[in-house]
Amino acid sequence: QVQLVESGGGLVQAGGSLRLACAASSGTFSGYTMGWFRQAPGKEREFVSLITWNGGYTYYADPVKGRFTISRDNGRNTVFLQMNSLKAEDTAVYYCAATRNGIIVRSSDYQYWGQGTQVTVSS
Repeated sequence: QVQLVESGGGLVQAGGSLRLACAASSGTFSGYTMGWFRQAPGKEREFVSLITWNGGYTYYADPVKGRFTISRDNGRNTVFLQMNSLKAEDTAVYYCAATRNGIIVRSSDYQYWGQGTQVTVSS
């Protein structure tokens, strides 16, 4: 069982930055691919980014490519999402998730989820 807790959300103006963190309780954190997803009001949850267990591979959804950076610190059981040049359309609840299923973007293939953190970008 892996418990995930996100932090770092908040209100920011368009063009600003936020850094999200997701702390995992499990000592086997390093064995999981970690993903970030987001869900805006009235929309389905969508994939944002993922990072493999050793940080050797990262992948981004097109809307965030070049603006967001995912990273992880296995020694601290934490994954990060640095978000720069934020836009109003980035407003959503952001969730981190963990999977042993490799490089996947489908939310249903992630076994563990955090409770989410709200990101609001004012235009």
